[in-house]
Amino acid sequence: MNKQATVFQMTRSEQETENEANRLTTQVEAALATVALRSPEEADSLESAADRIERAARDLATALRGLAQERKATKDQS
Repeated sequence: MNKQATVFQMTRSEQETENEANRLTTQVEAALATVALRSPEEADSLESAADRIERAARDLATALRGLAQERKATKDQS
């Protein structure tokens, strides 16, 4: 079976949202790796990981809201 690839150009908002989601995923994976070490010396690393995850989650939420506004504007123009 021959599948044709659909060419899809992401908008800037979609690209930003994808980038922020990937950044959050990376931060969560890094935090899980730190948790797996189970080392008392890693307490500061866990605090830092929590801060990075909070920032990444906040940035993703902002990107998602921007994307939602973009799509609403597009819908209203239709």
